[in-house]
Amino acid sequence: MRRQQRNANRGAVALPTRNRREDPMAAYDRLPAPLRAWLREAALPWSAQSCRRIWQAATREGLSPEAALARLDAAERKTLERGVRS
Repeated sequence: MRRQQRNANRGAVALPTRNRREDPMAAYDRLPAPLRAWLREAALPWSAQSCRRIWQAATREGLSPEAALARLDAAERKTLERGVRS
């Protein structure tokens, strides 16, 4: 029962949970403003670490912030599709 309460805000997504090594709110606060805005509207409960990894890879490739957010949208769609098939 306790585990069910902890994950109640995850909805019907059958994705696994993971333990975090850092304070999730502090990690969120360190993200760039456009990325924090994207996270607020995300369909999945992304970790700051996962989003930061995708964001940094996109910016290393020279993509604009808008293109980096589009890459996050694509990753989210792919994850949602995988969750539906499972």
